Amino acid sequence: MPTPRIALAGFMLESNGHSPVATKAEFEALGYFGGNALAEDLAKAAPRNSATMTGFVEGMNGGRDWTMVPIVSAYGGASGPVDQTFFEEIVEKLATGLKAAMPLDGVFISLHGAATATGDFDPDATVLRTVRGIVGPDTPILATLDLHANVSQAMVDLADVMSSYLTNPHVDMRERGIECAAIMRAMLGGMRPKSAFVKLPLIPPSVTQNTKSGPYADIIKYGQSKLDHEILNVSICSGFSLGDTPKNGMSITVAARTSAERARAVAIDIAKTCWADRQRYVPRMTSIEDATAMAVAAGKDPKKPSLLFADVADNPGGGGRGNTAWILEAFHKAGAEGVLLGIFNDPALADEAHAKGKGATFTARFNRDETDQFSKPFAAEATVEALHDGNAVGRRGVVQGRQLHYGKTALLKVGGIKVVVISIRQQCCDPIAFEMFGLDIAKARSVIVKSRGHFRAGFDEFFTDDRIIEVDVPGLTTPVLSRVPYRNVPRPIFPLDPDVSWTPPA
Repeated sequence: MPTPRIALAGFMLESNGHSPVATKAEFEALGYFGGNALAEDLAKAAPRNSATMTGFVEGMNGGRDWTMVPIVSAYGGASGPVDQTFFEEIVEKLATGLKAAMPLDGVFISLHGAATATGDFDPDATVLRTVRGIVGPDTPILATLDLHANVSQAMVDLADVMSSYLTNPHVDMRERGIECAAIMRAMLGGMRPKSAFVKLPLIPPSVTQNTKSGPYADIIKYGQSKLDHEILNVSICSGFSLGDTPKNGMSITVAARTSAERARAVAIDIAKTCWADRQRYVPRMTSIEDATAMAVAAGKDPKKPSLLFADVADNPGGGGRGNTAWILEAFHKAGAEGVLLGIFNDPALADEAHAKGKGATFTARFNRDETDQFSKPFAAEATVEALHDGNAVGRRGVVQGRQLHYGKTALLKVGGIKVVVISIRQQCCDPIAFEMFGLDIAKARSVIVKSRGHFRAGFDEFFTDDRIIEVDVPGLTTPVLSRVPYRNVPRPIFPLDPDVSWTPPA
């Protein structure tokens, strides 16, 4: 048999409908690769591209010979809608690369699934439509999705199978890539999967979507119990609650090996089970006043357990700016001691710290250049404790073994708080953000992380669940959905509309 030629592509962006536009510069800072550059990155011991893509390559390499055809990969993390002109540039590179690479036997795409563009509510479908239009109706197209994907019917129709993550934090990205490789092999052998799709009028708040325990953990487990000789994949996407798009809402996609009827029956059954459990998706957080008192007490009494405070409303992994000062200011004013804060995104402050040098004491002006309503200025006397170039390799959790680049980075001591200040916006999901400065997290009395949930897979060696405090403060990624100025989500939808009803499809 001829060696199959499989194209690789990626477009990963989670778009917060209320965050600033995602620019080309943001993608270039995090990872924008074409052709040979993509292949070179995937060959590195610590690549920057997603583990879904390296997992797919690993899975394919486990079988008979194949030819990898790298096309383009654009990774934007989480931000606002992508600039339409730049998105069209990505699509053009994708189309040009695919046409030049034809004939192809299959295409694998690493998607996030919750992107929007300034002129396109469904750019993930646009990517898939571009690929399908070039390779034709019979060439396998497989994709991975974040479980926060806002899935559309068009996405399901255009791809043969889309496999979403099963874990939150997302520690199974590699496995989903390997799964797609196995499905690709089966499709090269003649299998033609059938998919079914059900959408629910339900937006689960972000802090209710953990898969270790709770309602989402239960429905993921229930979905996986349906896998058998016929059901190939069950993907239950909670959706990105802040996407503000007509695609918002939890979705269930089921792929069967041969039977569309079986796929649809399973999808409807899972949707019914999920809808019956909707009242459990209620966030429970701690006020800033109570959190401050807890931090002060922990700093005063070494016999008390240390605590981790999650700034879930300013999560760069959900489009937050990573620079609100509500918790920093409250803890500083109260005199909390033994506190670490990571990671505060403020390029101007990082530049100033590098210019002044290690050991310098100055008035640190946080957010001097920020215009977002939640990122208000804060100033305090600070000492530059250490400086770093911001290059590191993830040690645990969702970024384990991945190349990280925080940009110009500084460690500032502000009263009893040591703040890691970075220049390239991203969330704090790995201990390396502190450890690259030689800080011992185990000796801290309190740790503040700007992250919604991925930190749990990175910091669980230091903090058990009962010592994690989710703090209720304002921000672009608030889990209190009644505060979100939605414009485009389908209504009625739970919990925005508590009395909404849903009738399962026939």
